[in-house]
Amino acid sequence: MSISTALRRLLPSFLGGKRPPTVAVLRLEGVIGAMGGLRQGLTIAGTAGLIDRAFRVKPLSAVALVINSPGGAATQSALIHERIRLLAEEKKVPVYAFCEDVAASGGYMLALAADRIIAHPTSIVGSIGVISGGFGFDKAINKLGIERRIYTAGANKHRLDPFLPENPDDIVHLKSLQADIHTIFKDMVTGRRGLRLKQPAGDLFTGDVWTGRRALELGLIDGLGEIRSTLKAELGEKVRLVPIAPKKRMFGLGRLLTRQGGLAGEALSTVEARGLWSRFGL
Repeated sequence: MSISTALRRLLPSFLGGKRPPTVAVLRLEGVIGAMGGLRQGLTIAGTAGLIDRAFRVKPLSAVALVINSPGGAATQSALIHERIRLLAEEKKVPVYAFCEDVAASGGYMLALAADRIIAHPTSIVGSIGVISGGFGFDKAINKLGIERRIYTAGANKHRLDPFLPENPDDIVHLKSLQADIHTIFKDMVTGRRGLRLKQPAGDLFTGDVWTGRRALELGLIDGLGEIRSTLKAELGEKVRLVPIAPKKRMFGLGRLLTRQGGLAGEALSTVEARGLWSRFGL
């Protein structure tokens, strides 16, 4: 250890004071899952390094997650959640989640990684359910005189093909997958929230969303507020917030044209993202 480092560590004690509490602040914003074009969705690959950096801040009093997400891919949501919980338990550091505009579906799953969840009274919270969507083009290609040709090894490789008529057996299979994922989500909520939940599970796991004020009454969150006032009230006026931000990247037109379908991929990912946000009036 260098002399300058030692002096910096000893200075607070010489002055008769204590170091202010330090909170690493990690923003988790956007649709969860891989996106096309320049639009970066939240994935474990993209956030793991940031999560690790947040828990390496020293001295560390807590980690604060600032969440603004309408959800997305269930697996990516769970993987990010699990990485945060793993480090929180390993480092024995409390985690706060602060919900902004929306923490719904996978966004709420991210919030469940926290020991305390805080939302603004107007935040949209919940959507504890599973959804799948798509389009059917079989009638359209029939009108155009287009013949669909598909060959598989495995009878069910063409399930839910949008260019073939919908098969009732495929719907049953899809719903069974959704039910499995929904059960995992429900178990996560009950495991993390426990006795704090104030309504029967059947009322909470319908896929509905609520304002922050109503979510507090239901026990889905622990309080109302925003990050600075809440942390000052709980950790002291001198609490120090340390933002954990990703490195900025520069993209040229050539890079855009070669990424996941180029301009077409960018347009499609924008439509997909807007569709998720618009479900919550955003």
